[in-house]
This record gives sequence, structure tokens and C-alpha cells, in this order.
Amino acid sequence: MIPIEVLLFGLGLLLIASILLSKLSTVIGIPTLIVFLIIGMLLGSDGIIGIYFDNYLFVQYISIFALIIIMFSGGLDTEFKRIKPIAKIGVSLSTFGVLLTAVVTGLFIHFIIGIDLIVSLLIGSIISSTDVAAVFSIFRPFNLKLKNNLDNLLEFESATNDPMAYVLTVSFIYLVIHPTTSIWGIIFLLIQSMVIGTIVGYLSGKLSVKLVNSINLTTKGLYPVLLIGVAVLTFASAELIGGNGFLAVYIGSLLIGNSALVSKRAQINFFDGLAWLMQIIMFIILGLVVFPKQLLPTAGISLLVSFGLILIARPLSVFLCLIPSKFNLKEKFFVSWTGIKGAVPIVFATYPLVADIPQAGIIFNIVFFVTIISVLLQGSTIKFLAKKLKLVESMD
Repeated sequence: MIPIEVLLFGLGLLLIASILLSKLSTVIGIPTLIVFLIIGMLLGSDGIIGIYFDNYLFVQYISIFALIIIMFSGGLDTEFKRIKPIAKIGVSLSTFGVLLTAVVTGLFIHFIIGIDLIVSLLIGSIISSTDVAAVFSIFRPFNLKLKNNLDNLLEFESATNDPMAYVLTVSFIYLVIHPTTSIWGIIFLLIQSMVIGTIVGYLSGKLSVKLVNSINLTTKGLYPVLLIGVAVLTFASAELIGGNGFLAVYIGSLLIGNSALVSKRAQINFFDGLAWLMQIIMFIILGLVVFPKQLLPTAGISLLVSFGLILIARPLSVFLCLIPSKFNLKEKFFVSWTGIKGAVPIVFATYPLVADIPQAGIIFNIVFFVTIISVLLQGSTIKFLAKKLKLVESMD
């Protein structure tokens, strides 16, 4: 049994090292996500430390809580005036765009690689969304502002597209387990989850503002704790009645963040720091649960999937969704390229493992590999591409 002081020493050292390395990664242009994942992999069974860890259910629970905090923080710090000009296009990208990306990627996997159609669509769904943590970690540290509200569009899309990817993932897992299920039943469940999630989020946001402003707590430090409870309760309430919890959390936090609130700036700053802590914990745990030696056999398939996703599915969905917009060809291309993946697809890839469906291990390894490729290829070139296409308005 390892003494508690040794564990705490290691934990403190790990947190400090993670933050210092994240600072270094922004300086040399490597996405922060990669740093945390590598730390987790070094700690894991195939790494230097050799910790054997394969409790996917535990990883899923921790990751869901982390995503709740990250999405709540993102909504809390998003101003309506910033997203209003691009809201319609953003919603289109985060719904129809995700659906198109999932379907096109799934069809590519099925016809080019030869994997079963439903399993292929499941993989496409898991990797269909743009990762909010990855996008924020690229734009916000450098205060990167792009022309024509492109930065706001990409942040809004990344913050709102996980719910659609989540519903699609859960739906296709259900289809794998129950192959005779009617597709219309799945479509109904998808619409139901979005509608209920929206309603729960709206009610949560409105009621929470009244609660926070009327409760008059003598200890100001309890307000952020209260909002953590609100975020978790909002997610759970939506999920319990068939709604989309992530959508509910984001809508609720968006309403809270755009209302007059007691100690508002202090609470936003608190959640910003907490969201970063959740990212560190989530990425390290996700890296820890990976067995790098098992990734190599799926390298060829993963490269093909990445090709289909990055160069075919994402551009096709973006260009179709942006037809009604006034964005030019360069701007559409940039939006296509900024469909960076991150922790969310890896989290969603644990769902097939927990559900114990066939080929779940292969699915997880493919998704992890595709995420690494996306982060390294897209994440490390976004700032360069923005400058090259002359889309940068300002940058620190």
C-alpha cells in the first residue's frame, strides 16, 4: 500500500508539471491536449510508471462530470452579443453539420474499409463533433480574434455540437444491440432529447438566476459551489426524463452568464480555473486508460478514417451548412479545417466498451488514434493557417 503522503506528493507534482508543460506547449505550438494525453500514457501500463488501469465505467463517470463543468464554464463566459450574428449558422453546423459528418464518415468507413454499416456509423458519430476544450485552448490563450466573427462561430459550434454527437452515439449503440429497432424510433428519440434538453436548460437558467440573486449567502465563496450543484442537477434532470443533459447544461449556463448575477465575474473566473482542472484530469485519465501497443494494429485503418473525416466529411458538411452564409471560400475552408477533435470523442468511445458491444476495443483505439492525428495535424496548424489566409483580426 502506497503511503498517502507519497500519493499526494505525486498528485501535486503532476498538477504543477501539467500546467507548466501546457504553458510550454502554447509557446512551441503544440496543442495542450496532447501534453496531458502523453502524461496519462506515460503513467499507464505501457508507459514509464506502468499503472494498469482499464476501468472504463469510472473513466466515463469522471469524464461526464468534467464535461459538465467545461460546458457550463463555456456557456457562462459566452455573451449573447458575440454569438447573435452567427447563431443560425452555428446551430446549423452543430446539428445538421454533425449529422452529415457522422453519416458521410460512416459511409466512407463502410464502403472503403469494409466495416459493418451500423458500426461504421457509430464510429462516425463518435468522431463527428468539434471539441470545445481543444478549440478554446487554441483561441483563448492567444486571444485570437478572426475576421467576420469566425472565432465566435467556431467557439459556438464547438460548445453546442457535443449534444448531437452524444445522441447519435447512444442511438447507434442501441441499434448495434437491438438491430431490429425502427430508424423512425431513433429519429423520434433524437428530436425528443433535443427538445427536452432545451426546455430543461431554459428552466434551469431562469430559476438559477432567481435563486442565486435571492438567496443572499453570507459566504461569497459558496456561490460557485451552488452553481456546480445547478450544473450537475441540470444535466441529471434532463437525462432522467429523456433529454440531452449536455445541451441543457450549455443553454442553462448561457442564460445564467447573460443575466445580472451576484459576484458574476468572480464566478466566471472560478469556473474558468475549474474547467481547466477538469480538462487536465480528464485528459490524463483518458491517456492512462489507453494501451499504446494496441493502437499500432489499427494505425492503417485510423489513417484512412482520418483522411475521410478531415478531407471529405467535414468539408462537405461545412460547405453545405454555410451555403446560406456570406462567408467566402477561404473562410469556409478555414471552418472546415478547424473541426479539431479532442477529449469528447475519446469519452464517447468508452460508451461501446461499457455497453460491451462487439469490436468495442477496436472502435476505442481507432477513435483515440484519429483524435491524436486531428490534434497534431489540425490543432498545430490553425494559427498558421489563419495568418496565411489573412483571417486574423488581432492576436496577443
